[in-house]
Amino acid sequence: MEQDVESPAVITRKPKLPKQAREDLPKQLVDQVRAKRKIQRYVRKDGKCNVHHGNVQETYRYLTDIFTTLVDLKWRFNLFIFVLVYTVTWLLFGFAWWLIAYVRGDLEHIGDNQWTPCVNNLNGFVSAFLFSIETETTIGYGYRVITDQCPEGILLLLIQSVLGSIVNAFMVGCMFVKISQPKKRAETLVFSTSAVISVRDGRLCLMFRVGDLRNSHIVEASIRAKLIKSKQTKEGEFIPLNQTDMNVGYDTGDDRLFLVSPLIICHEINQNSPFWEISQADLDKEDLEIVVILEGMVEATGMTCQARSSYVTSEIKWGYRFMPVLTLEDGFYEVDYNSFHDIHETNTPSCSARELTEMNCRARLPLTWSVASKLSQQGVLEPEGREKKSTTTLVTQEEGLEEQTERNGDIANIESESKV
Repeated sequence: MEQDVESPAVITRKPKLPKQAREDLPKQLVDQVRAKRKIQRYVRKDGKCNVHHGNVQETYRYLTDIFTTLVDLKWRFNLFIFVLVYTVTWLLFGFAWWLIAYVRGDLEHIGDNQWTPCVNNLNGFVSAFLFSIETETTIGYGYRVITDQCPEGILLLLIQSVLGSIVNAFMVGCMFVKISQPKKRAETLVFSTSAVISVRDGRLCLMFRVGDLRNSHIVEASIRAKLIKSKQTKEGEFIPLNQTDMNVGYDTGDDRLFLVSPLIICHEINQNSPFWEISQADLDKEDLEIVVILEGMVEATGMTCQARSSYVTSEIKWGYRFMPVLTLEDGFYEVDYNSFHDIHETNTPSCSARELTEMNCRARLPLTWSVASKLSQQGVLEPEGREKKSTTTLVTQEEGLEEQTERNGDIANIESESKV
């Protein structure tokens, strides 16, 4: 008697293939791997670019523009460098003041009223350090004072005053630019969480919404969009993350915004659009990302501000529209930001914009053209060459009939004459 015996489960792991071997995988397997793969953004929803620079060998270039390097640092590093620079300069000049006092012998004549020191009441390194701080910050308590019998001290005082002013200008300027950066202003510029595709004025359009939460407006605001998608040229060259411009009203001026209330930005899908031949079914298979960039000047400071966001394939909703957010109240308009991201479903063809345009063109054709095109498609109408041939045959037959008629007429005339 045979018995069913459970064999222990054997766990087999598929080996991880290198990049070169992945190109040889079957297309179905590649689609499965792509479906399981996590979507990698080029620009995150908060506007930060998801790109890291590695293997940068020419690091000296960052030091050539030290001011921008300091401004771009995080706040904790910036504050650390700010405190470190001032502390180091105070210590260096404090050591210089102590060295002058030590070389001149001022430290050996402390309390001697007959001795004129370089700096009064300087009796050690601590007091020299305090005098350095008072000199560079121009505090001047009046207890430690430089005398006119010390030329080297006068020279050091001039050097410290000049260098201290340079350090103050550099570090305070760096901190001022760091504080006044308009990056936080972009936090109040919001984009809709999803983009939609629907019909507007008989044409397929891709739309997304932007808004400003502040009462102080963005001056000279403009919007632009780019499609991020890898492609392969006809010569076989692979271009990763290729950037393609998407027209959001550059020709008509609609890309320049008066951003007082939320606006819906529209990209018409026409012959120049990268979505011209993409249908709803094709969109689900695409691996693309739309990056939108809003730029303008902050009204309060006059500095340029830029806000960014992106939409991947899963965030592009086909057959939806945005809910209205603007209502008319008693003497003013009110914006309901609770409905800013809301969308509702609408009747939208699932075909591509190209197919929709072709169907609209066929619907507008005259009836005779439609019947002729139908007949030509079914093969009822003869080709042009055959038509010419049949026409030539008919003309030849007509000429033959005319000649025969003339001959019959001549014969009839001869017979009548003979009878007479």
